[in-house]
Amino acid sequence: MNQLQRIVALADGVLGRDVVGVYLHGSAVLGGLRPASDLDVLLVARRSPAERERSALLGGLLGISGTGAGAAEGDVARPVELAVVVQSEVRPWRYPPVCDFLYGEWLRADYEAGGVPRPEPMPDLALLITMALAGDRPLAGPPPARVLDPVPQADLVRASVAGLPGLLDDLEDDTRNVLLTLARIWSTLATGRISPKDTAADWALARLPPEHRPVLAHARRLYLDCRYSEESWSGELRSRVRPHADRVLAEIARLSPGNGNEPH
Repeated sequence: MNQLQRIVALADGVLGRDVVGVYLHGSAVLGGLRPASDLDVLLVARRSPAERERSALLGGLLGISGTGAGAAEGDVARPVELAVVVQSEVRPWRYPPVCDFLYGEWLRADYEAGGVPRPEPMPDLALLITMALAGDRPLAGPPPARVLDPVPQADLVRASVAGLPGLLDDLEDDTRNVLLTLARIWSTLATGRISPKDTAADWALARLPPEHRPVLAHARRLYLDCRYSEESWSGELRSRVRPHADRVLAEIARLSPGNGNEPH
């Protein structure tokens, strides 16, 4: 049984008929899994899990999700990101949406120390739902368009910008992902579409001045070819990371709500 099958079996075993649908999103539906890609899964439920169900979901995911982030497909298990939403919280759509339960490898230490995922507002759900609808890859249940409402473009923009402060906090430790995500935010605000990270990088590279291209081009190569354990940045490239990020942030600010610009 592969990881996705195990996730569906876990959901069925814990929530049973209260699972409305389970859907792929992220890299798997946008452009294909890369060496360091997570398995991104959205679970839509009829109700919020009870305390024992939260613990059961968490225990199962700690065993299913791979800690060797970036393993090649068919090699070591991939990291899993699972977001659980209660259908009535997102249909009809409202912003900010509430994520009822979130698992990701970056949270593993907290969960192994006894933490349990709790409901909280999560603007990023606007992006997850949009990707799930566009990907149309149900792992269980009906097609996502029968379960989820589309996210208005204005809320997609709001959600994209809302995560910027937390994203920038990780610039030094998770450089490739932060740079590629910044490029995708810029692309999303300008085009109204969520693109694969390498495609968004191509879009941004065509619009950046020459001095800001090498950093993003390197992040793109790492994304396509390297596991995290194989990642490296030269001193010169590292010195260009912050100026590059500042340039892209300026483009994002120019397109953000309140500046009189709308995606097109």
